Amino acid sequence: MGMYIIIAIGTFIIGGVVTWSVLHFLLKSKYDSVLTEAEKESEVIKQKKLLEVKEKFLHLKADLEKQVSARNAKIQSVETKLKQRELSLNQRQEDLQRRNGEIDTIKENLSVQLELIDKKKQDLEKLHQKEVEQLETLSGLSADEAKEKLIESLKDEAKSEATSYINEIMEEAKMTANKDAKKVIIQSIQRVATETAIENAITVFHIDSDEIKGRIIGREGRNIRALEAATGIEIVVDDTPEAIVLSGFDPVRREIARLALHQLVQDGRIHPARIEEIVTKVKKQVEDEIVETGKRTVIDLGVHGLHPELIRLIGKMKYRSSYGQNLLQHARETANLCAVMASELGLNPKKARRAGLLHDIGKVPDDEPELPHAILGMKLCEKYKEKPEICNAVGSHHDEVEMQTLLAPIVQVCDAISGARPGARREVVEAYIKRLNDLEQLALSYPGVVKTYAIQAGRELRVIVGADKIDDKETENLSNEIAKKIQDEMTYPGQVKITVIRETRAVSYAK
Repeated sequence: MGMYIIIAIGTFIIGGVVTWSVLHFLLKSKYDSVLTEAEKESEVIKQKKLLEVKEKFLHLKADLEKQVSARNAKIQSVETKLKQRELSLNQRQEDLQRRNGEIDTIKENLSVQLELIDKKKQDLEKLHQKEVEQLETLSGLSADEAKEKLIESLKDEAKSEATSYINEIMEEAKMTANKDAKKVIIQSIQRVATETAIENAITVFHIDSDEIKGRIIGREGRNIRALEAATGIEIVVDDTPEAIVLSGFDPVRREIARLALHQLVQDGRIHPARIEEIVTKVKKQVEDEIVETGKRTVIDLGVHGLHPELIRLIGKMKYRSSYGQNLLQHARETANLCAVMASELGLNPKKARRAGLLHDIGKVPDDEPELPHAILGMKLCEKYKEKPEICNAVGSHHDEVEMQTLLAPIVQVCDAISGARPGARREVVEAYIKRLNDLEQLALSYPGVVKTYAIQAGRELRVIVGADKIDDKETENLSNEIAKKIQDEMTYPGQVKITVIRETRAVSYAK
């Protein structure tokens, strides 16, 4: 059994060796054939690639040859241009050399001419000096002295010419003023009174004894509170003997409070209910008095056809003051002045009186909007169907709107005249005296002035000058200069007349 196994194994080994040898032989023959085919294919591919490379090389060579030929052509053209430029530069250089030679020649000629000019200048200076010396010898004055005298003479001549020119202009204005007299007169008197005082805002109520103060105040102040609430006026009860101060900006309310207090003190019954009853009654009385005053005013002035509300506002002016001047009195004065001036100028005096009466109607409205009183008055007149020229005169008397008729400047001028007349409006004494002193000192500051006098409440300034210091022509200049300086530096109502007085006296004695 073992022998058979060994024989079988040996047979298997021998068969395997034989099979491997056959397989190795077959594989080797296959490998050789594949290698031969691969070599052939690689040779074919190699030849193809060589052909492709040759074709590309030929194409690139042709392109390079084209580029080289183009560059050669460009280089040739550039060389041609460079040669042309070189020729032109050579030509220009020759021209410059030729011009430089010409310039050198001109310079030499100029230097010679300059030397000649310098010599002539020196000769002229010598001649001028000789002439100046001869003139100084003949005149007996040096050059500087002669120059100063010439300047002084020119100044005097210029001043005299300016003065004569001013006088000519003034004379011409006087001559031509007759052609348009109305406008010239109106425009020449426009000067508004300056604001120098504040409006009165208190009323003093006098009582017989200080015991009444306690009754007016009442228990825990109930009476005075009721009185203030009913009248809208602040009542000041202080240590002032036998006086109670009523403070408020509305003069009508102050008058109502004053009358109510008067009746309450006389009656003796002072309590809140009685206060309200008396104040209501007094309000009606004051309203009736206002209407009655308005009617009486328009009848006195002969102004007809006014709206009842305008008549009531005119009556309300009685309780209003403007810079210490009663507004109703001011309106009446302005109305009369407007009528007089309109009559002198050939205009309608009735319309002028009507516009003058209504010009300050905007100061007493029932409601007080934030508008200038002239504009507010114009709107009130338009509201109550006044004529357009009346409305324009009311609205333009302080230049808030443009003047459209001759009636408007008449109202403006008469308003200023009424306010600026002596005594019409309060002026503090110290301010008044200071204004007079300022006028005198201003005139004294000018050279040649000896004395000054402010007369006619500061509306005329008389200036006395030394006859040996100022001549007649200079007096006219001095008057104009002082007037201009006063107008520029000072505030004053109306206008100020400046009179310069120069007096020459000759005194001799017979022995």
